Amino acid sequence: MKLVPLFDKVVLKALVAEETTKSGIVLPGQAKEKPQQAEVIAVGPGGLVEGKEVTMQVKLGDKVIFSKYSGTEIETGEDDEKLVIVKQSDILAVIE
Repeated sequence: MKLVPLFDKVVLKALVAEETTKSGIVLPGQAKEKPQQAEVIAVGPGGLVEGKEVTMQVKLGDKVIFSKYSGTEIETGEDDEKLVIVKQSDILAVIE
């Protein structure tokens, strides 16, 4: 399945969250933080959104940090891959 986002939407693939704390404590599934780092796998065209011109600032392959509880989570049919669709404004930073 290929996702093509519309307007100012971006499709992200979450990067793996750490399973241990800095002190070495292994976290159970429920205690893990929701990942906030992701890789951009699709970018919408931008354009006119709510009366304002939006220029896309991210591109395919960028590693980004996004708001913790933003976006819509979906699962693709292939390998039950979990993706998140967010507005570009929910992306806080690009990791260089």
